[in-house]
Amino acid sequence: MTQTGGGACAAVFDLDGTLIDSAPDIADAVNRTFVAHGLDATDEAVVTGLIGNGARQLVADLLTRQCIPAAPSDIAILTEAYVASYAERPVARTTIYPHVAEDLAELKRAGWRLGLCTNKPQALTLAVLEGLGMAPFFDAVRGADAVPARKPDPGHLRAVIEALGVDRAIYVGDTEVDEATALAVGMPFRGVAWAAPGRLSVAESTRLARLSDLLNP
Repeated sequence: MTQTGGGACAAVFDLDGTLIDSAPDIADAVNRTFVAHGLDATDEAVVTGLIGNGARQLVADLLTRQCIPAAPSDIAILTEAYVASYAERPVARTTIYPHVAEDLAELKRAGWRLGLCTNKPQALTLAVLEGLGMAPFFDAVRGADAVPARKPDPGHLRAVIEALGVDRAIYVGDTEVDEATALAVGMPFRGVAWAAPGRLSVAESTRLARLSDLLNP
């Protein structure tokens, strides 16, 4: 258990792949965008493996997979179109992972301060949280464009901790980006048991089977 300077406890969470399975909607949106621009769609499983570094990097990685050279301006145009497409249907096929909502509620009842640190754009993050009924759980939310630099830059996570009004927190995530971010800040990291294989270096035996396990370290 990590306590703040005032004696309370705090946790910051990644969003995609940690709290929600948003891969179907992300894949649908980016594929709609690519097809609309005369490019090929990509299998959802491939898109899923590329999630975690933000919208622009996802677009750039998919272009690289298709061996398409693109100038930064081209990537920016595609990224803007992808985010707009995603915003039209942010939770059409997105689901909350089992027990996540009830466990977040339990943490709140226990007095924990909860934050969200995600490489999804801020407005889209808030739309997803509202659409899934998850917004009330969080005391601070910082998307990729709400801070000067996004994960794995430590400033992103520090901004959430500062907004929570705490000194320290546990960071919970599902990818190497999350793990690297926590390490850069020097805060405890816990991976989730449902993380995709190969995306975390922490042993599976030490991962959270449920978020409520944070209450019993």
